[in-house]
Amino acid sequence: MNFERKSPTGILGFPVSPYDEEGNVDQHALTVNVEFLLEGGLEAIFVACGAGEFTSLSLKEYEKMVELTVSVVEGRVPVYTGVGGPLSEAVEKARLSEKLGAEGYLILPPYLIEGEQNGLYEYYKAIIRSTDLNAILYQRANAILDLPTLKKLVEFPQVVGLKDGAGDMERNVEFTQNIGNQIGWLNGMPMAEVTMPTYVPLGFDSYSSAISNYIPHVSRKFYEAVLNDDKEITNQLYEDVILPINSIRRQRKGYAVSLIKAGMEIMGLPVSNTVRPPIIPVEKDHYKQLEKILDETLNKYPLKSKMV
Repeated sequence: MNFERKSPTGILGFPVSPYDEEGNVDQHALTVNVEFLLEGGLEAIFVACGAGEFTSLSLKEYEKMVELTVSVVEGRVPVYTGVGGPLSEAVEKARLSEKLGAEGYLILPPYLIEGEQNGLYEYYKAIIRSTDLNAILYQRANAILDLPTLKKLVEFPQVVGLKDGAGDMERNVEFTQNIGNQIGWLNGMPMAEVTMPTYVPLGFDSYSSAISNYIPHVSRKFYEAVLNDDKEITNQLYEDVILPINSIRRQRKGYAVSLIKAGMEIMGLPVSNTVRPPIIPVEKDHYKQLEKILDETLNKYPLKSKMV
């Protein structure tokens, strides 16, 4: 093992799966996406996860995206992949991630079935034990853990973190109070900037940022304001950027993914507002609303990137 046995902290980048005119994964666009996130100072790259339309990728596409991302990153930050769904596929992707040089993976929920706690434990255990990579558990949808289950999973040295996408703060308090710094705590709520001020006091020191794909400087400015308890800047960014974008995101199911691509396209990155079913692209009116928000954002908070 030539990587650190700990969860990444700070702002985490989740690149999309860009498609070309034939509907294939656009490798050039993915390269630009990853480089843009690195230039924005993000502390880790999570490829082929939720924002990357994990469930819509073939195994061949998945392999190529992981291979390309590891090559582009070149060890500058940790690279994590997404695994999950049917158990056999999850194990296969975990082993593939290890072979291709990823540092770890994020375990997304199993497909469809709501299992008992012992069933969830066995699901996670089978994946975790299949490799020596770092494993981050993702709590959301049909994968909600109880404290005794999480305690057993933390006994595996591969488990370095838990990402919460459920928003059950009572459960999060129980987790962090009982487990403490044995693992890292990641905020994985949709548009996590909205909720990050409520997570930081519990010990959550990182979050997945959707808007970092097109305005990473705003993510950084907001995160630093939250950590420094600068309520003036925090509230201003809420008003100017975060809540207006979140208001659009909530208009349609699947916008948590497609709105990222729309924002990237507006910012001049080589990603079109194209997604795979069942996700739908951003509608014209919502697209125009996002354009207006980003125009006003750049006027007030200029982006210094050379790539856009």
